[in-house]
Amino acid sequence: MRELPLFRILVILAGIMGADGVILAALATHQADATRLAPASSMLLVHAIAVLAAVALTERGIVAVKGGLVAAFGFVIASALFAGDLSLRHFAGHALFPMAAPTGGTLLIVSWLVLAIAAAWPRR
Repeated sequence: MRELPLFRILVILAGIMGADGVILAALATHQADATRLAPASSMLLVHAIAVLAAVALTERGIVAVKGGLVAAFGFVIASALFAGDLSLRHFAGHALFPMAAPTGGTLLIVSWLVLAIAAAWPRR
């Protein structure tokens, strides 16, 4: 399968997510009362790998292209909402917007289901 420019963008975003996850993990370790940063870090690190996996599965033809791309971008957006909300609460003392973290969490669940459907859906 020929490389899609979106794949490259997703790999770049996954790299940024991974770096941010490590930064938040370090901050969680070295700052007092940084309990919100650990789950933000974990969500970014886990889903950076999920983005890379979705790209690889899509490129190999194991999952449908549209579903794989939707899932991968869902992982990016949802992780940013979840981690961004928790980080903003820690550093600024307020939320990104009401229900941002739960919205991100719900979108992560939906993205995982989209990935599963993309693998199960017959290719044409």
